[in-house]
Amino acid sequence: MAAISLSKVEEAAPALVSLYKSAGVALRGHGLDGVRAAVYLVVDYSGSMKPYYKDGSVQALADRVLGLSAHFDDDGTVPVVFFSTDVDAETEIALTDHQGRIDRIVAGLGHMGKTSYHLAMDAVIDHYLDSGSTDPALVVFQTDGGPINKLAAERYLCKAAGLPLFWQFIGFGDPNSKQFDYLRKLDELSVPDKRVVDNAGFFHAGAEPRKVSDAELYDRLVGEFPQWLAAARAQGIVRG
Repeated sequence: MAAISLSKVEEAAPALVSLYKSAGVALRGHGLDGVRAAVYLVVDYSGSMKPYYKDGSVQALADRVLGLSAHFDDDGTVPVVFFSTDVDAETEIALTDHQGRIDRIVAGLGHMGKTSYHLAMDAVIDHYLDSGSTDPALVVFQTDGGPINKLAAERYLCKAAGLPLFWQFIGFGDPNSKQFDYLRKLDELSVPDKRVVDNAGFFHAGAEPRKVSDAELYDRLVGEFPQWLAAARAQGIVRG
């Protein structure tokens, strides 16, 4: 059973009802119906991301993540980290205030910098630890390229493998770009040599992410989560 009912979504965010329903289909298909988890969204605010803010791709992703989180978490909000060279903002999106929310956040941000994953990862880890939650967490981490500090990103991912956090990376941009070679490598880091469990996935949403169907996007967002949950439970990282 979903954490937030369909009737509550209809009342709080009627524009997200179809997304909520699509997310439910994907979760049932992957055996995740009734699973409780925190959901985070991490969004790239580097200079090359400007077109994806302008055409609504980032807002569309935020809406889709909200539709998914309503099944996993009953508070109706998703913590969001915006990052570029540094962490640009730590805020949240909510079912009750989702329309145009990304534009409102971005309006208060400064210069769009470079791409530095590890600081955003650190912000998520701190938020999760400070929350006191013991539930698993799905971190949707959007970017349009590799990080300026590859070693630091890998080190943070491996360190975080002992925490109940699964990092689902999603790429925006040209699928053939060499920028994404690093994420493919990160996705395949060896277990247990580098990390205790496989705690990351990666898929590419292409140069026009909004054109990826809701069904496909949700299928890809949660596709590796069940395997991680099983492995993390076996290692005692996730309890229950």
